[in-house]
Amino acid sequence: MTTAAATTLLRWRRWVPGGGLRPRTLLAALVVMTILAVLLSLQVGPADVGILQAFARSTSANEAELARIVIFELRFPRTLVAVATGASLALAGATMQGLFRNPLADPGLLGVSSGAALGAVSVIVLGGLLPLAWMGAWLLPGAAFLGALAGMSLAYALAQRQGQADVALLLLAGIAVNAIAGAGIGMLTYISTDEQLRSLTFWSMGSVAQAEWSQLLPAVGIMAASTLLLCRSGHWLNLLLLGERAARHAGLPVASVKRLLVVLVALQVGAAVAITGVIGFVGLVVPHMVRLLIGPDHRMLLPASIFGGAVLLLTADLVARSIVAPAELPIGLVTTLIGGPFFLLLLLQRRQRSAFG
Repeated sequence: MTTAAATTLLRWRRWVPGGGLRPRTLLAALVVMTILAVLLSLQVGPADVGILQAFARSTSANEAELARIVIFELRFPRTLVAVATGASLALAGATMQGLFRNPLADPGLLGVSSGAALGAVSVIVLGGLLPLAWMGAWLLPGAAFLGALAGMSLAYALAQRQGQADVALLLLAGIAVNAIAGAGIGMLTYISTDEQLRSLTFWSMGSVAQAEWSQLLPAVGIMAASTLLLCRSGHWLNLLLLGERAARHAGLPVASVKRLLVVLVALQVGAAVAITGVIGFVGLVVPHMVRLLIGPDHRMLLPASIFGGAVLLLTADLVARSIVAPAELPIGLVTTLIGGPFFLLLLLQRRQRSAFG
């Protein structure tokens, strides 16, 4: 193993506290937590209706029918969106952190989420002017995917230095892409109608409250397919941790793998943004916390991040709809309140490491 490869592994292993948890133990715990969070999400809401009421024989037919409508038409789509979006954003963040070998990589920081938002907003505001009605429910996730792919590709191209992505340049490029996308969204918001403006304002802060089966299934299908493919990339990401040169010597087609992972991450984030709007910091917080517990092996890190993201977003949704009930906060505000301080803490830790060598 080269000196650079050994240094890279040591740097990543410094994130892991002594001992840690067994990966399978943590994964099993996260699966149980996800199931419990799903049941709680189906149980809690403004309407005083529980899961058992939808199937209880002691209730009247009208009450049982009302309970089934609340559970399966209102709460279940919302819960499914929260699970799929949280899992996708956390998996995308874990993949990006491994791909760029940087714990600060996140879809929201590198222009992926803002690019997806620009694509989706363009369809919302300008979709009626384009002959694209034939795409139906696939139009919004398709536009968000193209925007996410464009944002990530631009940031990655700007950060290239001697054939490799410079981490500092990558973060600066992400800031630039976010600024450009933000300006585009601002222009489209300015020319939008009152009805479009109300939709954009709430959507831009992130929400799972607008989940409908007609729009939900295409986006969730995209996220599920790309999730299955990304989960098979753990060995590739482990090799990339050693550096691109070492990965090539190990037989990994680095350029092809990087292109494939960029496209899959764009699919994940684009589909998530299309149905929930911009929800920040899930892709930063979850992979980092999981890595602290089980280490940098992506073969376990990726599936653990999936369930960790689902738990985080389900919990954030419960807080968003409970803390100011009967109204509700945009879920993006809740995740930002969690992720913002966490991001500052990571920056302080990196600064202290640099100061002490």
